[in-house]
Order: sequence, then structure tokens, then C-alpha cells
Amino acid sequence: MTERLYYEDAHMRTFTARVASCAPGKHGFDVVLDRTCFYPEGGGQAGDTGLLGGVRVTDTHERDGEVVHYCESPLEIGAEVAGEIDWDARFERMQLHSGEHILSGLAHKHFGYENVGFHMGADFVTIDFNGMLDDAQLAMLEREANEAVWQDLPVEVTYPSPEELKTIPYRSKKELTGQVRIVTIPGYDICACCGTHVSRTGEIGPIRIFSCVKFHDGVRLEILCGRRAHEYVGRLIAENRKNSALLSAKPAETSAAVQRTLDELAAQKLRAGQLETKLFARMAEALPKDGDALLFEEGLTPDGVRRLADAVMQGRSGRAAVFAGTDAGGYAYAIGQVSGDLRGLTRELNACLNGRGGGKPGFVQGNVRAKRAEIEAFWREKG
Repeated sequence: MTERLYYEDAHMRTFTARVASCAPGKHGFDVVLDRTCFYPEGGGQAGDTGLLGGVRVTDTHERDGEVVHYCESPLEIGAEVAGEIDWDARFERMQLHSGEHILSGLAHKHFGYENVGFHMGADFVTIDFNGMLDDAQLAMLEREANEAVWQDLPVEVTYPSPEELKTIPYRSKKELTGQVRIVTIPGYDICACCGTHVSRTGEIGPIRIFSCVKFHDGVRLEILCGRRAHEYVGRLIAENRKNSALLSAKPAETSAAVQRTLDELAAQKLRAGQLETKLFARMAEALPKDGDALLFEEGLTPDGVRRLADAVMQGRSGRAAVFAGTDAGGYAYAIGQVSGDLRGLTRELNACLNGRGGGKPGFVQGNVRAKRAEIEAFWREKG
């Protein structure tokens, strides 16, 4: 059985050990040592990477009670090797894991919610709770979590006896058997956990909640702690600084500036739509009312194509067709006919001109991947 040095000292970075076994595996060579400070994947925390005897360890897992190191090259059985974990990655995970415990403990304390899912992803740590949280509650959780950091509390690890365990109100996602490891952050959380943690809460650094979305019967939070929270907030600040310059607004007032810009754009869009409607009416009035009408226009949105076709078809006995686009990019179309049935024509058009679309009997919309000359030839044939 591998001696697990990371439980004796989660801050241990280097160690020496003897190679107990080495065999080819799916991920290079599976190496088992008599002792290790490489943490194997488990409890939502990724396995450690690093070096063993100068050989790269790409991942660490637990198998049949042993810690298995995935190595790029073989190691001699019985040899003594020096090990070194990738400390920056490990410490980040310790910060994230301990921060998650504080937030989960607070959600349980204030709302009775259980942490039903936890994952350390490449971008964020996700926590799933079996209840809903509003903005005020999220702000309260984040504030109190950071207060725990500022207090620099000890993170205590104990191995209570079965009798002692019965008296401890600890959190756990499942029924546990055998020796249970309890991680306690006084006043904030008591949880059964196999992961590595900081020694004091002050090591965690800032705890930030970045998003909260409905997930199953509760919510999913995206959080970051420590170095990763600091770096991500730094990127957000840099991005906001760029936006403030573009908007000619103070960094703390960019959202108000964005809202003003959106309001101005909405007003301009409304005005443009009104002018476009007048233009479409005049274009329709200028066309002969007898027979079919085929128009090609540039720069129209699909909605503009629809509204122009609708204007042209009014008071017309034949069909009104509007195409907008280019030979290179294809054309959006709308075809209308008062009291007409255009469904058969639309099927033929789509088949002949590599198109897609449909609609009601008297009005259809879609797009085609064809050249203008091909559209005109089809229209002459079906006219």
C-alpha cells in the first residue's frame, strides 16, 4: 500500500521513494511507489503531474488501493527516485478546493442546501446546489466566504473513530465506510473529503462567484479562488478598461454607457425602419400593378426583404418576388401573392436553385445559392 505523503503535509513538493512496480499502460508506463506526495485524481480534484527520476508524470490515479503514476518512460523496479510535483498547479487546486468547501458550507448553513456536484474545470470550478439562489444570496455567500479568508482560520484535518463520527454534523455526498477523513474550517464547514487543502484560509486568496445558472432542480455556480481568481479578474478589468475608452466612460460607468448606446441604436433602428417602410411603399407604387414583379435589392435584412415583398404584393394580381444578396454569397428571398398558393412554386425554386425555405400559401421566405441570371431565368420560365 502506497504511503500517502500528501496527507501528512499537503505543502510537500519534493520527496524520495522506491519504485515498487512499473508496467506498460495505456498512458505510457504505470508506476507505483512505496511512498508519494502525488495526489491521485478523486473527489473532484485532478491528479498531480510532475517528475519522477527525471521522467515526466502526466497524471496520477488510484487503482486497487495504490497510487498509480502515469510516466512517459519506464523506471527501474527497486530503484530510489526523486519526485517533484508541479507545485503551482497543486497549490491552485488546494486554493480552489478549500474555497469550494467554504462556499458549500455557507450554502448548507444558511439555506440547508447540499453540494450535489463539484468539478475543477479548465476555466472554472463548478458547484451544483440542490436549491435556488438569487443575486442577494450569492452576494452574501461571496462576502462571508471572503471574511473566512481574511480571518486566516486553521484548516483542520482529523480521522475520527466511528463513535466520534456519529456526533459530528459533517457534509458528505454519499454513505461512507471505513476510515473517514474530516476537513473542518471552524465556523464555516465540516466535510468528509479526500482532497488536499491549504493549512490556513488566508492562503486561499479571493473567492469569487462569476456566474449562477439554473441546473436541474437547483443552480450551478462558476467560481474561482486565489491565483486564478486574481488573474481572471485582471483580464476582466483590462477588458473593461478597453470598453471604457471606446465608450468614453469611466470604468465604473461602462454598463450605463452601454445602455445609452443600446437605447440610441434602438431609436435609430426604429427610425430607419419607418423610413424604409415609406421607401418600400413608394417603390411599390412606382411598379405596374398587373402581372408578376421581380426585384433585386442589395443590403436588405431578411426582415427588409419580407416587408418589401409585402408592400409590392398589395393590390397586385400576380406574384411579388424580392431577392436580396450577391452572386457570391447567395440571395435571401420573399415571395407573396394575395389569395395565391405559392407552395408548389417554392418547392421547384428550392430544387432548381439550391434553396431552402417555405411559409404560408400566400407568402414564402427562404434563401438560394444561385446567381442572379439563374434566378431571372427560373422566373421567366415560371412566369
